Amino acid sequence: MEKPIYPSPYMRITQGFMIGTHADSYAIDEAGSDRGIDFIVAPFTGVIKKIYTGDANEVWIESSEPVIYPDGTVDYMTMMFAHDNDVSNLFVGKVINRGERFYEEGTKGNVSGNHVHMECGRGKFTGSGWHQNSAGYWSINNGKNPTECLWIDDSITILDSNGYTFKRIEPIVNGPDTPVDDDVDNVDDTDNSDTNTDDNNTGNEVVKPKLIFTCKSDDIYAIELKAGQKLYLE
Repeated sequence: MEKPIYPSPYMRITQGFMIGTHADSYAIDEAGSDRGIDFIVAPFTGVIKKIYTGDANEVWIESSEPVIYPDGTVDYMTMMFAHDNDVSNLFVGKVINRGERFYEEGTKGNVSGNHVHMECGRGKFTGSGWHQNSAGYWSINNGKNPTECLWIDDSITILDSNGYTFKRIEPIVNGPDTPVDDDVDNVDDTDNSDTNTDDNNTGNEVVKPKLIFTCKSDDIYAIELKAGQKLYLE
């Protein structure tokens, strides 16, 4: 499973959630490296579920599979992006890979200054994708705190986090965020490699596990297994 990555290579959050025009929502505004137009990447592999051009070129993308949230949640995720000046290259049903450029900052809608408005929602796309909240603003359904949804890694330059703390992806052997080495986790399948007879010669076979990874902390781990491989957990 994937870990959703913060979708801008530069983090410069100019407006946080639950304040101003983001009242009663977990929306944040990302302004990128400068006042120009920076690109946005897909936080996870997903599919575009809705495009609304009548306001701020809002685009909703839903993860193709459940993802791992920084707070430990495992579920689908939907994100909404707004203010790109031109979304003519996008269409409902388009599949976008994690890390792929697909959106840009802009000023489409009732805004000033290039930025992208971002909101995270837990679960799959539902209903119209958004609702009018108690403050009168339209907000994503099932909204969730972005610090509980998005991870960061060394590829992201933090210019201004607006005081928020995002959990960092740590390298995991054969995890979803590190390359898989074809030689890792290979187990010798010869007759004597995984079994042995005990000292009493009873004929009972005793498994001799091979150490492949040591868990350094409590976390959710995922690995890729190949046909014929064996996995032993202690």
